Amino acid sequence: MENTFIVNIIHRPEMVPEYAEKVTGHGQAEDIGRKALLTESLDIFKFQQETAHKNGLKTTIQMTYASLFNEEAVSLAKEHHEKYGDEIALSLLGLPCTEFREKYKTKDFCIWMFSMEDKKNIVDDVFGKFHDIFGFYPVSTGSYYMDAELTNYIKEKYPSVKCAVATCWEEGPKAYHTCNNSWYTLFDGGPWNPWIPSKQNTHAPAANEAEDSGIVAIPHLSRDLLACYDGNGSNFGTHPQNVLRGMIYDSKTWEYPYLYNLIDQYRHLAKFNNGYSYNMMFVGPGWLNKMGRWEAPYELLKKSYEDGMKYYGDLKKEGKCIDMTMAEFADFYRENKTYEEPECALWKDILYGSDKQIFWYCDPYMRAQINMDQGGAIVDLRPYAAKLNWPVGIGTPHVQDASYPFLIQEKYRAGYFTHYAGEGTVRSAKISYKGEEVDLCLCRTKATFSQEGSTRILTLDPVDIEFYDLTVKLQTKIYFEEGSSKIRHERTILEMSNPDAEVEINEYMVACYGTTEYPEDMTGITLTAKNASESKSLTYEYKCREEDLASADEVSAVIPAIETKAAMGASGSDATGYFKEGYAFSPMFTLGYTKTLKDKEVFSTWLSLEKAN
Repeated sequence: MENTFIVNIIHRPEMVPEYAEKVTGHGQAEDIGRKALLTESLDIFKFQQETAHKNGLKTTIQMTYASLFNEEAVSLAKEHHEKYGDEIALSLLGLPCTEFREKYKTKDFCIWMFSMEDKKNIVDDVFGKFHDIFGFYPVSTGSYYMDAELTNYIKEKYPSVKCAVATCWEEGPKAYHTCNNSWYTLFDGGPWNPWIPSKQNTHAPAANEAEDSGIVAIPHLSRDLLACYDGNGSNFGTHPQNVLRGMIYDSKTWEYPYLYNLIDQYRHLAKFNNGYSYNMMFVGPGWLNKMGRWEAPYELLKKSYEDGMKYYGDLKKEGKCIDMTMAEFADFYRENKTYEEPECALWKDILYGSDKQIFWYCDPYMRAQINMDQGGAIVDLRPYAAKLNWPVGIGTPHVQDASYPFLIQEKYRAGYFTHYAGEGTVRSAKISYKGEEVDLCLCRTKATFSQEGSTRILTLDPVDIEFYDLTVKLQTKIYFEEGSSKIRHERTILEMSNPDAEVEINEYMVACYGTTEYPEDMTGITLTAKNASESKSLTYEYKCREEDLASADEVSAVIPAIETKAAMGASGSDATGYFKEGYAFSPMFTLGYTKTLKDKEVFSTWLSLEKAN
């Protein structure tokens, strides 16, 4: 693949926009079957389709349950399939309509939140209605999120399905708070780009054919991988309404260079992914209604969509973009990607124009974020190696929270910069000399990306660490070896102002587990350090205990609640391994290695993840 930039344009004739019930009544009694509402929704869908076709782009038409009862919507889908090559697909969004309400006696509309029994009934109902109308079953489907049990059922019952919109990247507590605690969709921790979900957990990519759920998954919207992580993702995506909602436009000229910069940064990801990059533009027509749902005037909403489509259309004309339907993309993905090939993104701040730079890495064993503003520290880590079975919906332990648990998450567990006591989660290193200590989290740097065979390498610019009477120039390299479930850090002392000096390095990881800001029960976690002749271990009881072991082969934590083992190892035999138990005010655990280093010496440590039964 040489610089293949693919875009999925997805439209859905959502006859009753999700937001309509609360905001379009204008004092009238609720009536989701009101003719004016249905007519306007269909008109918006027509406008979206027309705008795509005018720019030479084909679309995937995701029919909603409500639209299957509308003859004009069905007729349009058939016509556009024949005329433009658009794919007729089936969305599991857009369930609310009079027929659905009367049948299921509920106002719920998020498919993953229903009980498993209801999920099956609704899927059979919607897929059956689709088949009755079109004479075939769809090859793609989707929702904001699709849990593994739902996906497995669909693939088993309707094997034609090969592609699905299956998560909304980082739509978790940050989005929840900015929606005034009223938007109960929590699914942090998934991939930001297409992947093959495992049968066990939608967010965790399959490592092999046995784990393959049978579909290719795509995210709901392509998000800004920095702004969305630091803030509310609903404001930062390649859907124009996200950009308008984030007020990222010139209010006088109605121009939004950020939108194009965001699309271009996704194009740039080809550099880190063997020449392949992806983007998608998708959301229902509700945001384009004229009834005052959004802060922006309708004319600006309309212009933003036309401009966004024109940008993709111009890229296509220039030979820089390929438009595909969802099913076409699934075929392309299967032909060009392997299970263990990672997704990589070296991302810079295009919203505020700062120097901040982060790196995202995702494969079947982990998702990790490296923050160059914190010296190359790992600030987000999800242990996909566990392939954690996490049922979602009514009747399960997780009615709304579909997030994949973290081991490290700087937004929900403070990271390096913490309160006056305790520690936040982070994977970093400290350098000590004569009683002074500097954490690399305080040493901002930049990174370059390279690839050697199947290993991706981040090379960080050297940093100068200044003590009272010694300056140390240190360089970090981080290695991600495909298929290994390991992240290796290599620290090299390039130079010291006193070549005879010795410093101590402390490579550490502070971690816990969870999906929100709130602490989980750490009881039962086992911390261990072992070498060839000795092993030290304790079970977490919030007692603030710690142990160290010379020449440790491994220090590890087994976390039964998320079926995960996290371990660290070190090069050479002269490093001391240690672990620390936290306490109630700081419910973390720490794994680490210490070693004395001289000028020009190198120290390697690695972090590995595996499933712990």
